[in-house]
Amino acid sequence: MTTYPTSDSNFINDLKKSKVPVIVDFWAEWCGPCKMLTPTIEALAEEYKDTSSIVKINVDDSPAIATKYGIRSIPRILLFNNGDVVEQRVGAVSKDELAGMLDKIIKG
Repeated sequence: MTTYPTSDSNFINDLKKSKVPVIVDFWAEWCGPCKMLTPTIEALAEEYKDTSSIVKINVDDSPAIATKYGIRSIPRILLFNNGDVVEQRVGAVSKDELAGMLDKIIKG
C-alpha cells in the first residue's frame, strides 16, 4: 500500500501509467470512520496485491490532490481504471463491496 504526501507531484502520472486498477482511500488522522476503514483497506491491499494497487491519501497532507478530485467528505474511496475514476464510495464501506468493485474491473 502506498501513501502519497503533499509534495508528490507524480500521483496523477502514476494513475495514468498504472496497468492495474487503483483504489485510492482519501482519509485523515482525525476521522473516526477513516480509522474504522483502515483494517479493511489493509486487508484488501494484501489480498489484491498482485492484481491492483491500493493508495492512501491523507487529505490534510495532500489538499491539492483532494481538491482535484472534489473530495469534500471522508472517507472517500475512488476506483481508477486506465487513469479514470470508474466508481466511488463514501463512508466506511465493507471489504466485500470494495472487492466487488475491483473484481468487476479485474475479471471483466
